[in-house]
Amino acid sequence: MPEFAWVWTHAFARTARRFLRRHPDLVGLFDDTLKQLESDPYSPRLGLHRLKGKHRDKHAVSLTYSHRIVLILRVEAGEIVLLDVGSHDEVYRDA
Repeated sequence: MPEFAWVWTHAFARTARRFLRRHPDLVGLFDDTLKQLESDPYSPRLGLHRLKGKHRDKHAVSLTYSHRIVLILRVEAGEIVLLDVGSHDEVYRDA
């Protein structure tokens, strides 16, 4: 049984669709990363790290060397709120 449940925001669903259309070679890795997040978000493979500055209270995991998934980790609620996916520059841009 998974430890955490995903919460897909509307914006994440839209961004993920667009991202995967542009990067069809990453579909399998994207799915594997979400499954790993669900079972163990602290897995070293994910490289979970807390963000700073205007993105404080958020975390990110590495999809590839240059692609990230931004999320909010709600440990007490057992939820992972998925916020954004894209290149490093895309997900850390000014809101």
